[in-house]
Amino acid sequence: MATTDKKQATRTTIDELNEKLSSAEQSVEKNKKKILYAVIAAVAVVAIGFWAYYGFYQNKVSETKELVGKADAAKMEGQDSMALKLYKQAAEGYGKFANRANLEAAIILFNQGKAADALTYLEAYSSEESLIGSMAQTLKGDCNVNLKKYDDAVACYEKAVKVADGNKMLVPFAMYKKAIVLAAQNKHAEAAKVFEEISNQYPAFAPHGQGGLDIQKLMEQEKFRAAGDK
Repeated sequence: MATTDKKQATRTTIDELNEKLSSAEQSVEKNKKKILYAVIAAVAVVAIGFWAYYGFYQNKVSETKELVGKADAAKMEGQDSMALKLYKQAAEGYGKFANRANLEAAIILFNQGKAADALTYLEAYSSEESLIGSMAQTLKGDCNVNLKKYDDAVACYEKAVKVADGNKMLVPFAMYKKAIVLAAQNKHAEAAKVFEEISNQYPAFAPHGQGGLDIQKLMEQEKFRAAGDK
């Protein structure tokens, strides 16, 4: 009798374990479905968000392009104040046109004598194109000169040389500006060295066109001043 009760108890325990395992499996299956649905929902939300943002971005790019077009037209008509206003608005926009708007705004501001404001827009501008990139760096140097930040100006001119990709007009032009700033800082030996490099590597370069300053004479002048400093 005791043996029968023991077997019955064992069977009952096994049955209970089987029921628990079966219940656990069902719970896992339900959770799998819930997780799958949650993942699908999350992917759907991300996809919807992406396309919504893409549509928003494209609209903003189009608006920015339109603003730059209006600014360009105003600039061509000599309406610099209106052009500047539109370029500033475009600079707050999106895409490559917003980037160009930063440069255009900087040029107008510099010509208006607002070097600090121009520099702010130049800092926001970036270019992978060597010629425009070099000119932008040269303009940054000019802004720093006007702000009497001569070391920063020299650094900008040096960067302008590097990004100019060997252009025979832009490279010596940036070097010339660098030498002028060095001379103004009484760094005559350094200035003479830069003038000499221009003379040797770019003999046809004339800072202000034909009949302009003679690089050779500027070099000799700085060498003479450097000798006087000794």
